[in-house]
Amino acid sequence: MEDNNGMLQLATGIMLGLLGLGAGCSMIAGIGPGIGEGNAVAKACEAIGRQPECKSDVTSTMIMGCAIAETTGLYGLIVAILLIFVAPGSFTSILKGITQK
Repeated sequence: MEDNNGMLQLATGIMLGLLGLGAGCSMIAGIGPGIGEGNAVAKACEAIGRQPECKSDVTSTMIMGCAIAETTGLYGLIVAILLIFVAPGSFTSILKGITQK
């Protein structure tokens, strides 16, 4: 029984480490929207500089595109939060159920 408890602790430690690694990897998804939104704003500023009369059209299109691009980063953040706060409890209960059999 004592050896079984040691294996459970080892498996729990490995699981928590991998969940943290997965959460960190999912936050890489925030890089893409940052780069994309920066490029979109730069191009919008260039377009407004060339044709100032179309400022409202360019601005509204740019804001819509940035909002859609930002959802990718938010999905990554939600996955990271779930991996950090929700998954450890679920996986720990599964591990305990497996080791009690």
